[in-house]
Amino acid sequence: MFQVHGINTHGKVELKKQLKRDQMAAFFVNLPVCLIGIEACGSAHHWARKLQSMGHTVRLIAPQFVKPYVKTNKNDVADAEAICEAVGRPNMRFVPVKDVEQQAVLALHRVRQGFIKARTAQANQIRGYWPNSA
Repeated sequence: MFQVHGINTHGKVELKKQLKRDQMAAFFVNLPVCLIGIEACGSAHHWARKLQSMGHTVRLIAPQFVKPYVKTNKNDVADAEAICEAVGRPNMRFVPVKDVEQQAVLALHRVRQGFIKARTAQANQIRGYWPNSA
């Protein structure tokens, strides 16, 4: 489920809608070209590329920069409103949209780091079983 929150140039709420994944593309292709803010996560880059191909301007915002704008309890509606507020700030820092190749390289690095972490943990565990052997 995706929560959409839209405002006009005067800051008045124009749109509040919840969409299922299969409704996303159809909704945004029929929407006039606009600025779209998305909280950066794994799938955000995919949706940013897709929305940019439809002509929209997409800005990805790191979650730690969205959090200060959440006014009430954390839920999808409040998060969507906070992202909408944050994307309009002049000094906001945005995450660059990564292409598929960049995401693939980063995934390889994360997998490698996971293997290194597991290997180190196992070596430390073995060392803990025989403390005098080190």
